[in-house]
Amino acid sequence: MAEIVLRNGDAPPRSIRLTRRITTVGSDPASDLRIDDPALPPTALHVLADGDAFTVAAHGGVELTVNGRRRTTCRLAPGDVLRAAGHEFHFSPPPAAQAATPPREDPLVRFSRRLLEAGSLETLLDALLDALLEVTRADKGFVIELADGQQEVRASRNVAPGNVEKAVSRVSDSIIQKVLQTRRPLVVADALHDAEWSSSASVVNLRLQSVMCAPLLARGEVFGAIYLGNDSVRSLFDERSLETLTVFASQASLLLQNALLLRDLRRENEALREAIESRRYGELVGAGPSMREVYRRIEKVAPTDVTVLVQGETGTGKELVAREIHRRSSRAAGPFVAVNCAAIPEGLLESELFGHVRGAFTGAVASRPGRFQAASGGTLFLDEIGEMPPSLQVKLLRAIQERVVQRVGDSRPEPVDIRVVGATNRNLEEEVRAGRFREDLYYRLHVVTISLPPLRERGDDVTVLARWFLQRYAAEFDSRARSFAPGAMAALRRHAWPGNIRELENRVKKAAVLAEGPLVAAEDLDLRADAPDTTLPLSDAIEDFRKRYINETLDRNGGNRTKTAKDLDVDPRTIFRHLEKLESERRGPSAPADKGNGGEP
Repeated sequence: MAEIVLRNGDAPPRSIRLTRRITTVGSDPASDLRIDDPALPPTALHVLADGDAFTVAAHGGVELTVNGRRRTTCRLAPGDVLRAAGHEFHFSPPPAAQAATPPREDPLVRFSRRLLEAGSLETLLDALLDALLEVTRADKGFVIELADGQQEVRASRNVAPGNVEKAVSRVSDSIIQKVLQTRRPLVVADALHDAEWSSSASVVNLRLQSVMCAPLLARGEVFGAIYLGNDSVRSLFDERSLETLTVFASQASLLLQNALLLRDLRRENEALREAIESRRYGELVGAGPSMREVYRRIEKVAPTDVTVLVQGETGTGKELVAREIHRRSSRAAGPFVAVNCAAIPEGLLESELFGHVRGAFTGAVASRPGRFQAASGGTLFLDEIGEMPPSLQVKLLRAIQERVVQRVGDSRPEPVDIRVVGATNRNLEEEVRAGRFREDLYYRLHVVTISLPPLRERGDDVTVLARWFLQRYAAEFDSRARSFAPGAMAALRRHAWPGNIRELENRVKKAAVLAEGPLVAAEDLDLRADAPDTTLPLSDAIEDFRKRYINETLDRNGGNRTKTAKDLDVDPRTIFRHLEKLESERRGPSAPADKGNGGEP
């Protein structure tokens, strides 16, 4: 282990091991090797460690000799004897260095290499200042950030421990302000006697001499500065020193830009968490009047056993409402069983709901309970109940009304202890008038109705949900995406969201995978970033929305026209006419239309 030994006459020798990057010697109580001598400046010497190589530098006007020769800085060799202000020091290198001294590495190269290592911002900024102090022989250095118009020290070197918070008071406000205003680096050879700076209160009070300062820039905007100083040596810095500082400043700019971006993202995530918590009701998120009414109704109906009908467009979160009713009910410890009535073929739906006995139909090799039996003691959620065929509506009515079911192929009724929550995206009153839904079943389900608003009517909930989904899927897919670009946020607010929350989730999920940087662009969401240049007439706006809505529904149904017509509750000919019009628009007004008879102009 390398060390410096202080030998003063008959006094016992004192040694300090050179284990730190910079080891200080002086009268300051914070010095690594403190010498109680009022004639000695607070920092008289510092020894810089670079691997197995060590360099000593003098400060505070101290006259330094190494082996009898005057030096300002000197690379130390085994057995060197140093004298400073009447004190004698002996240098002993580590054993491995006795045989061979490795070639000295350029400080900028060394710092660039350290950038590739996984270190904290504080560690890297300290390394940057260490390198700058080494090459410029400054006795103090600061990295200063402009935070809300105020100067904040992000890193400092050769500042006494405990004084880092006050470090900004040890620099010249006048010099920093000029650098920030001109956006140009500046070197001052002798600030105290310089005509431009000698009248500055900060220069006079601090008795500054050599000063060098360079701005930190991000996209042409100043957000901080690097400040170096030596208050003991005049004309220490020159244009070459300033060039070196400028190179290091560009490295510091990149470091701080990334750090500021991460800080802003953390603040945004914290704000998002607070926004989610303030808008959360169990697994539901929303704070508008319509969502508060939903929460109020859930609070009222959850403790009871009444049947509930949840109405809302596809993708609005009807199952989440059902789960929240179950979670807040006395049945919370029981099962929650969900059935999508539209996803099960009509021939299998009865068996799926009520079960069957062995031999009831071909393939029934064993008796099997249905979803009603599986939900006994808990809640049965019947999604898309409006899609249930009329032949099963009678059996469903009996099961809800009498709390008994009968398996397919069996004659014995089975009692079930369940609470039923139904959900639909259809207008069941119109379905009753059209004869597609039984009126008595409708009234049995329609004890309490909870209507979910579409996403386009929920205001700021769109952006809160989008951020929440992005945070979730970025973590799941190890994505770099952390937030949304301004254009993406505008597109999110402008989009009509025909697929509601499910569409929003899918778009954000895809964006988390496709985004190439920390900010999701509108293109990553497959949304238009540009707003309409002019306000459209209402009829044109309605037609534009109608086209997009039909196209998006077609996309969700894989181009199936019949299913799209059913989902939109329109005549299938409406979808065919829509597609013919799109094809005509694609061909252009001069192209012949294909009508099966050769077309006409």
